[in-house]
Amino acid sequence: MNERLSSAAEAGRRWVHTVPTQVALRSTAAVATVYLLLSMAVVLIVGHNLAASVDQRIATGLRSMVTYGRPSAPRQPAQGVPGFGDLLGGRFGTPLLAWVFDPDGNEQPQLETRPPPPLPASARQVTGPKTVSVGGTEVRVMGSAFPLRYSVDGPVVDGWVVVGQSTAGIAQARDTIVVAEAVVFPILVLLVFFGALAVGHRVARPIERARRRQLEFTADASHELRTPLSVIEAEATLALSRPREADSYRASFARVDVESKRLRRLVDDLLWLARFDAAPDPPDAELVDLGVLAAGAVERFRPVAERRSQRISGAVTGPAAPMITAPPDWLDRLLGVLLDNACRYSGEAGEVRVSVATDGSQVRVSVEDSGPGIAPEQREQVFDRFHRASTTPGGAGLGLAIGDAVVRATGGRWTVGDSPLGGAAMTVVWPRAAAERTARADDGHPAAEPSAPWSPAVTDSKGTGS
Repeated sequence: MNERLSSAAEAGRRWVHTVPTQVALRSTAAVATVYLLLSMAVVLIVGHNLAASVDQRIATGLRSMVTYGRPSAPRQPAQGVPGFGDLLGGRFGTPLLAWVFDPDGNEQPQLETRPPPPLPASARQVTGPKTVSVGGTEVRVMGSAFPLRYSVDGPVVDGWVVVGQSTAGIAQARDTIVVAEAVVFPILVLLVFFGALAVGHRVARPIERARRRQLEFTADASHELRTPLSVIEAEATLALSRPREADSYRASFARVDVESKRLRRLVDDLLWLARFDAAPDPPDAELVDLGVLAAGAVERFRPVAERRSQRISGAVTGPAAPMITAPPDWLDRLLGVLLDNACRYSGEAGEVRVSVATDGSQVRVSVEDSGPGIAPEQREQVFDRFHRASTTPGGAGLGLAIGDAVVRATGGRWTVGDSPLGGAAMTVVWPRAAAERTARADDGHPAAEPSAPWSPAVTDSKGTGS
C-alpha cells in the first residue's frame, strides 16, 4: 500500500513538472490574478457609482426641501415642483429620510412623512455627505440650514434639516456582484487550466517529438562517429605496439584510410544538416535545367558504377525543358544522394536508371535501381536521420535525410515505389518554372533550351551502348 502511494506521489510530481502542466498552471495563475484584480475594480467602481447616485439623490431632495418645504405647517409648493411626500416617499426607489431640528437641536415634527429613527447627535449639524448608523442601519446623510418660520420680511428663525438614504441597496448590489464573481471564479479557473493543459499537450507534442529526435540524433551521431574513431585508434595502437612488416603497416594504413573517409563523409553530412537547420534563409534560388544537372550527376557517378560493373543510364523526356526554380547546389546534392544510394544498393553488375520528364506543369526526376528495394512499412521512415532500411554497409543513414530536407525546402514532393528493375524507385516532383522562363526571355535574357538526352540511354561498364 505504501509503495503504491509512493509511486502515485512520484507520478504526480512528475506530472506537475511536465511542460504542459507548468504552462497550464502559470496560465491559470495569471488569469486568476487578472480576474481578481478586475473583480476588485468592478466592485469598487460599482460601489463608487452607486454611492455617487445616492449622494445626488440626497442633494436633490435636500435642495427641494430647503427651497419649497415647510414641514411644520401646510406649504404651497411651486407649480411643477414635486411635493415633499413625493421626494421622501420613495415611490420609485429607496425612501429618503428627513430630520428637522430647531436652533437648540430639538427635532421638529413633520406633517407629510412618518417619523424616521432618531438621528445621532453627531450628525444633526452635518453638511457634506457622511455615512452614519441610524437604528442599526448604515445611512448616507447630508444637511443644510432650513427656515422654520416666516414673516413678511422672510424667515426669522433658521433650523437645520438633514436628509438621508439607507445604503442597504448599495451593499446588496455589491454583495450580489461579489457572489456572482465568486461563482464564476472557480469555473473560469478550471476552464482556463484544462484548456491551457489541452493546448499545452497539443503544442508540446511536436516539441517533445523533436526533443526525442534530437536526443536520438545525438546518440546515433555519437555512435556513428565512435565506430570509425575506434577502428582508427585500434589500428594505430596495433601498428605502434611492436615493429611490423611493411605489408602489415600498409594494411593498417589502408583500413585507417577507409575509416577516415567514412568519418569525413559523416562529418560533412552532419555539418550540412546543421547549417541547413540553423540557416534562417535558404540560398538564392535560380532557374535550373534539371536535365542538365541530372546528366552531370550521371557522368560524375559513372566511374563509381564502372568499379562495380554496374550499368547507369539516363534520359530526358517531355515537350518542354525541365526547368525549376531552386538553389542549384541543393539540387546537385539531392541527385548525388539518390545516385549514391542507387549505386550502393544495386550491388555488383546491377543497374541504375535516371529519368527526367516534364508533365504539364510539373517536372519529375526518378532514380531507379535493381537492388533489394524498400519495404512498404519502411518507406515513411527512410527519411529519418540515421535510419537505414538495409544492412548494406557503407552508409550512416543521413543521405535521404539530406535529400528530404532539400525536397521540402524547394517545394517538391516525394514518391517512393517499386522499380521495374527490381529495386526501389525514388521520385521527386516539382512545379515547372515555365512562367519564370518566359519572363526571363521577355526581359532580354535567353530562354533555356530543352536539354537533350545524354549519352546512350543505356551504358555498360565500359561506356559503350548496349
